[in-house]
Amino acid sequence: MVSVDRRRFLGASAAALAGALAGCGGDSSGTDTATTDSDGTGTAAGTPSLDDATVGLERVAEGFAAPVDLCAPAGIDRRFVADQPGVVWSVTEDGRADRPYLDLRDRVVDVSGYSERGLLGMAAHPDFAENGRLFVRYSAPNREGTPSNYSHTFVLSELTVDPGADDPSPAERTLLEIPEPQPNHNAGFVVFGPDGYLYVGVGDGGGSGDSGTGHAEDWYDAVSGGNGQDVTRNRLGSVLRIDVDSRANDRPYGIPDDNPLVGREGFDEQYAWGFRNPWRASFDGEDLYVADVGESAYEEVNRVERGGNYGWNVREGTACFEADDCPSETPAGEPLANPVIEYSHSGDGPSGAAVIGGYVYRGDAVPALSGAYVFADWQADGRLFAANPDAGEVPWPVSEVSVVGSPSLGSNVLAFGRDGEELYVLTNEGGVSGSSGALSRLVAP
Repeated sequence: MVSVDRRRFLGASAAALAGALAGCGGDSSGTDTATTDSDGTGTAAGTPSLDDATVGLERVAEGFAAPVDLCAPAGIDRRFVADQPGVVWSVTEDGRADRPYLDLRDRVVDVSGYSERGLLGMAAHPDFAENGRLFVRYSAPNREGTPSNYSHTFVLSELTVDPGADDPSPAERTLLEIPEPQPNHNAGFVVFGPDGYLYVGVGDGGGSGDSGTGHAEDWYDAVSGGNGQDVTRNRLGSVLRIDVDSRANDRPYGIPDDNPLVGREGFDEQYAWGFRNPWRASFDGEDLYVADVGESAYEEVNRVERGGNYGWNVREGTACFEADDCPSETPAGEPLANPVIEYSHSGDGPSGAAVIGGYVYRGDAVPALSGAYVFADWQADGRLFAANPDAGEVPWPVSEVSVVGSPSLGSNVLAFGRDGEELYVLTNEGGVSGSSGALSRLVAP
């Protein structure tokens, strides 16, 4: 089993762990003071140029099939990795445990080869060390209320476990079920915000172009249908925000009073919409960054705000989708927000097939990335990317970050994670079976 220095794995210090928001893809409360260069371009104080930035990797654990999320709850000496086939693994400074911490395969659809279904996200309650509450997002076989011609049921569940036990014997409480018409575009992120609420990404329901069976008619006539632009018929194509510490109106969760559709037409859970496949997300302070996987031409990362509409399927990135011309706002005058990062599937600069959202780096191990948003594309080709949120222009300019030394990044990046303020990358060599998956920590080259 691969080992790693305990201090590096568990974070730079107890203070760093205590300050990190518990969960898989959480908040970083640290911020840098912005300065302005002579040319008017804002940069984070002390942030080096991202040009020619390089990083190394330190292998922490391996033997996964398709690791898609890392949980680093404060106050315990283990971390959790969500493996897409339906297994949660415990990871310590000695690497991955020999047996699963949680085995959910009996309730998750069977996955093999390439699949966008399975165990897709995980977040620990901010007080996990005391209450043992773990939130998981998975694809289940059709449940009651899901039409028989649909692919599966989206499930968000709360598992209560013994935080210190090797055999936690979880009790499951289902919070939310959403019928999914197609097997793809399932998103999957679950993350606690600094407000203590749980944010959940929901894809547009799959298929192509956000149209066909299971897709609502919307206001935009140039493209037939669109769950991303509808907030009244289903919760697809959106980011949800719920209060897992309360219950109200026969729901197993509460609704924050300031959710944008409370008291309006639409689903009270919805926080923002206009998404295609918001696979990964993270907080930096109060800023929520959501990476939305594109259709066939563009990838994007959005800084998401309450009640924001992020354009799909009117636009893919900032480009009109299947139309020569398209509006910049809805008929009600609500603007379609532009992404902060955008890149094409071909051409100069970053390229790829599916954006993998990361984090704004606030750690100490890689000073060259301080204050930069670090992300990747599923087709990694040995590269990471970084963008400066304080660049003074939108979309942010993106720089390539080369991964040097051994181990290499591998063929596919699936997700990023954070322990304290340090970043980890989860990778495999393709598919959702086998044992090529690995968890690695970003270090200075």
